[in-house]
Amino acid sequence: MEVLEAMKALRNVRKYKPVPIPEEKLKNVLNAVRLAPSAENRQPWKFIIIRDEERKRKLVSACGSNHKFMVEAPVIIVGCALPDEAYPALGSYMCSYPVDMGAAISHLVLAAANEGLGTCWLYDFSEDRLKGVLSLDGYVKIVGLTPLGYPAENPPPTDRKHINDIVCYDEYR
Repeated sequence: MEVLEAMKALRNVRKYKPVPIPEEKLKNVLNAVRLAPSAENRQPWKFIIIRDEERKRKLVSACGSNHKFMVEAPVIIVGCALPDEAYPALGSYMCSYPVDMGAAISHLVLAAANEGLGTCWLYDFSEDRLKGVLSLDGYVKIVGLTPLGYPAENPPPTDRKHINDIVCYDEYR
């Protein structure tokens, strides 16, 4: 699948088939994360692959109430940033890990689409509760979770802003 085709095909999947993901497909998705760009190539991240049903239920209980569908997916991936390993002064004012993680998770969802898998980047969660479920140290920042699996349905496309609404030339207008 061409990259632009994968981008156009992306949908937030909220219903998954109870079909295991072949290890080769999972490795392809994770390899795409490994290849994502980051400031100074620091790669300040770790991704936790959750397959255990009990742990998945515990993750769901630490997320927003509309994320119960997550447990249907054969895998949940938790994207963790390591701020101490990130570039400290992106734009001379911020730590790079939010941008780095955005690139990594974007690679993840595009690679998943390429493998015929669905995802849904979730960011409504209690970080403290998730850290307890995952036994994470205090310095680790959870940036997002995504279920991963075969879509049980084809969600409709989402509306996107027109290019003229998001692009300007030479100066901000």
